[in-house]
This record gives sequence, C-alpha cells and structure tokens, in this order.
Amino acid sequence: MLQKMRKVQIIGPKKELQSVVDILYHTGTVHLEDLSKTILPGDTILRKMDIEKGGDIANILVKIGGIFLALPKIRDDAGKQAKILEELRIKSHNDLIARANQVIEELESTTKDLASTKNDLEFTLNALDRYEKIIKKIQPLENQLPILEGFEVTVILIQREFKDVLEIIRNTLVEITRNQFELISADVDEATIATVVVFNKKYSEQVHSFIFSQNVNEVRLPSEYLGKPFHEVLHLITEKRTKLGEEIGVIDNKLVKLSAEWYQELAVLKKVLDDRNEEAGVFGKFGQTEYTFFILGWIPKKYLGSTKEVLKNTFGNRVIVNELDVSPDNMDEAPTFYDNPAFVKPFEFLMQMVSPPKYREVDPSPLFAIFFPFFFGLMVGDIAYGIIILVFALIMKKKYKMEIWLQHLMNILIISSIPTIFFGILFGEFFGNFGEEMGWIHPVNFLGITWNRIEALVPLLILAIAIGVFHVFLGLAIGIINSLAKKSRKHAIEKAGMIAAITGLLLIIGASAKMFPEILLQPGVVLIIIALPLIIYGGGFFGVFEIMSTVGNILSYARIMAIGMASVILALVANKLGGMMDVALVGFLIAALLHIVNIGLAMFSPFLHSFRLHVVEFNSKFYEGGGKMYKPFKREEKGG
Repeated sequence: MLQKMRKVQIIGPKKELQSVVDILYHTGTVHLEDLSKTILPGDTILRKMDIEKGGDIANILVKIGGIFLALPKIRDDAGKQAKILEELRIKSHNDLIARANQVIEELESTTKDLASTKNDLEFTLNALDRYEKIIKKIQPLENQLPILEGFEVTVILIQREFKDVLEIIRNTLVEITRNQFELISADVDEATIATVVVFNKKYSEQVHSFIFSQNVNEVRLPSEYLGKPFHEVLHLITEKRTKLGEEIGVIDNKLVKLSAEWYQELAVLKKVLDDRNEEAGVFGKFGQTEYTFFILGWIPKKYLGSTKEVLKNTFGNRVIVNELDVSPDNMDEAPTFYDNPAFVKPFEFLMQMVSPPKYREVDPSPLFAIFFPFFFGLMVGDIAYGIIILVFALIMKKKYKMEIWLQHLMNILIISSIPTIFFGILFGEFFGNFGEEMGWIHPVNFLGITWNRIEALVPLLILAIAIGVFHVFLGLAIGIINSLAKKSRKHAIEKAGMIAAITGLLLIIGASAKMFPEILLQPGVVLIIIALPLIIYGGGFFGVFEIMSTVGNILSYARIMAIGMASVILALVANKLGGMMDVALVGFLIAALLHIVNIGLAMFSPFLHSFRLHVVEFNSKFYEGGGKMYKPFKREEKGG
C-alpha cells in the first residue's frame, strides 16, 4: 500500500540554511518541491534563493581531483577517515571552504611540479626506448655506412604499405645533395621499414625540409648522440635510462610521502564537498526573504515526527516545520511512496516499469504479489520445474548481486516457484508424467474430479474462467473505491453497473447451459435491465460496448489453462520420445534437452502472460497511473 504523505513548509533564519539543508540531506526524508515556481513575478518580499555557493565548491573539487591524479592511491583508513569526517562535518560552509583551500595551497603546487617533472622524465625515457629499438634494428647496417667528417645521419620510419615513397626520396636527395648521400634500409618489424640517410651537413636544412614535406616519420637522434657509433649510442642510452629511473624513483618517494600524509583527509574532503555541492544544487528550489528561508516538500507520515525532532534538537524553535492543508484534488501531486512488505517489493518494480500509481489510487502491488505467483504456478504446475526455477533464480541472484533489475526478477521467480511446486503436487507432475510413471506421485482427486491436466481439461478450463470472473470483479470493485476517492460518482456507478451486467450474463448463460438452476435465469435478466441504465449514466451509450470488452477480458483467463496444457504436453512428448530410444543414454539426453527447452519457455511465457493478465485485464478496470515517485533529498549510494 502507499504511505500517507504530508506537505510541509520548513522556515528558518537564512544563516542556518546550510546547516538545515545538511541535516535534511543526511536525514533523507524530504521530497523537495520547487517553491520558486510559486513565487509571482514582481513579488518584492519572497524571492528565489541564489545558488552562488555551488560555484566555489565545484572549483575546489576540480583542484582536489587534480591532486588525487598526481598522488599514488593508498588504502582507505576507515577509522582515520571517520575521525576526520566528524571534524569536517561540524564546520560551517566558510570554514570548510577555508580548510579545503588550505590543503590545496599546501599540495597543489608541489604535486603539480612533481607530476610535471615525472611526466617529462617518463617522456624522455619512452623516447630513449624508441631510439634503442630502432638503433638495434639498423645496427647491422653500420658497416655499410661511410665514416666521413661533415656528414649527418638521420633515420626515417616508413610504413611498409607506403614503401614506394623511398624511390621518390632517393631521387630528390640526388638533386638536393648532388648525389652526396647514402641511403640504406632495413625492416624494423612486419609493418615498418627503417631507412638510414647519410648526407653532407651543408644540405641539412633542405634535406630535413624535404623529408618533413613527405609526411614520413623522421627519428632525429639527440645532438649528443650524433656522429657516434651505434654501439656507443646504445651504451649512452642505457646509462641515461638508469639515471632517469633513479630520478623518477626519487619523485615517486616524495609523492608516496605526501599521499601517506594527506590522502585520508583529501578523500574525506572530497566526500564532504561532493555532498555540499549536491546540496547546493537544490538551493534554486528554495524561497527567501531578507532574513528568512522557505523550503517546500513532502514527507511520509511515518517520518514526519522524526524529521521534526531532529530539526528541533539541533535548532530549537529557530527552525519551524509547518504541515500544510492540501485539498483532496491537490493530493494527486503528492509523490508515490510504496510501503509494502519485502515480498511485495519485486512487484513494485514491475508496477514502476508500467507507471507508478497516483497518490489517491489503490496500490495494485500487493494484489500483484498474490495473483502473479498464483497464475504462474497454475500455468507451469510441475514439481521438478519449480525446483529448477528456484535453484536457477538463487544462482542468478548470487552471481549478479549488483544488477538491481535482475535481483527483482529473480525474486519474482523465487516467489513464483513455490506455487509452481504446490500445483505440481496437485497435478501429480514431476517432469510431466515421469514422476507418476515411476510411482513417486499421482494427481490429486477432489470432489470426484482428478487434477490430471490432460484428463480434466474442461473442469480446469471452467476454473480458469471462474478465476477470471473473480479477478475482473475485484478490479471493478477497486475501480469503485478509486472513483469514490476522486469523487467521480459517475465512474463508480458505471463500474457497479458493469458488475451487475456481467453477473446477469453469467446467470443467464449458466442457467441456459443447465450449469445453474433454471430459476436463476430471471434474476439474470433483471440484473441486466438494472445494469444498463447505470452503465449508460456513468459511461454514456459507448459504455454498453464495454460489457463485451469486459467479457473478453474474462475469457482471456482461459490462457492460464492453455499455456499450462502446452507445457504439460511438451513434457509428455519429452518423456515419450526419450523412452522410445533404444540406447538409454541417448533417450536421456533427448528427454533432458526437451525438458530444458520447456523450462526455458516456462520461465518466459507464463511470466509474460501472467504479467499481461494483470496489466491489461485487471488493471484496466481501476488503474490510471502516472504518479511521480517519492525521491527524498539524500545522498545516493554509488557502486557497491
């Protein structure tokens, strides 16, 4: 059922606003309304609240994020963080911002310089690795290179697919250097060719300019390596890499020390400022006068007393919570807050997928939780299938703990598996007729009628229609309650007339078919005569056509037996086909395969049709939906 809601107005001095918002945020009971929308243009007394406080917090969070990126992550110390949190939470907004800026001033410049220096060193280190890789590849070509004074060496990397550009480079270098160059190529890997070019230094500018124009990757060795043999260059690279590694190690040690000293406080500061930043986002919904703030919202009746008490204990009479009188029509604006037992919660999820109820509507979730498993169990009706569905759902719940939607669906399957096993006992089905064939179980006989689904086709079909009559009549009865709650007398009369009309039709059909005593024929006619004016008064002449629509709704419940019959026939086919195989193992595998398919269909088709019977046949008799969900102002838990 839906929890009763109270519309409240919270008033207090503006200097206490941040503290009040902080308490409301951590209490998490108030669904905020945008009071600023009720402020009329030109109102000089009540004005919209400014939200300038959010800006400075956002900037600080960006700076703290930058520091976090530079510092090595260490494990959260829950005890230490709790102590820091206690100190920071009692600080005023200005004191908190001052402390955050103090920490940033202490760390930002140092961490930024260290991180920048480390990045430069790592970039150089990567470049050395690249030089080393290329030089090792072209080192075998060193003997082919002329050793000449005044000559320069450069390396060009070319993708193998563009190797034709080598000929263009060679021809152009002939012109630029007047044939005073040497060009040697070698494969670096499967995709790259390294080309070493030796040329007279006086043509350096022209050669490099030309290579750049060809959009090829030129590797220019640092000046200190030019003119040296490759083996000497490799040695120098090794020495420099060692030196760079030591310098990076020194920086890492400094960052580790800073992290050990500041990480816990930074983590808590970020958490507190995240909260304050989110809190500041709602300031625009508040109203203010020169000295007073106004907050408007909804609180569930069960939380109203505790919320008042928290505010009174903290602020005394300086902050007041006023309960506002709301007209019945305006109560439709109240948010929807489900307050059902745990076993109904998964079915609330299904209702939310369709549309949450409005505040003054009857919550169909508890009825959903009763009838959905009943219909599902009646359709599947097999002990073994029920056990397998139960185990499957438990495994999926354990494996995908973080998937909330899947948790709800698996909970529905777990609940539905219980009536599935119950009806399996009633129908005497364990993997279809396998249990009966083995002598483990037999269909129950009740009032001289067997509950064997194959033999009791007609009685069970009548049972399904009877369930449909009860379910649809229940929907119409709830429709009368909803109509009276909304003071819609016509709709209430129309639904009462519909119940009378359908009852009259059933009496006429039952008496004509000699299922009921013949004496009920005349009361049936009288009921229809009484019902027609009521339906026309409530729904107009088109309301009469709704009679046949409602009859169609009731007949739809025949699918309960139809789906169940399809399931039991497939189970019988599986057992029969498996038993016909000469090789026992082959027969077992065929039967098992068909039963697995049947169980898969049993989890899908009865689920879908049971859902449809509620949403289309049942809910259409009373449910309007379109409500807004209760979303209290509080910190949303992220991740696990």
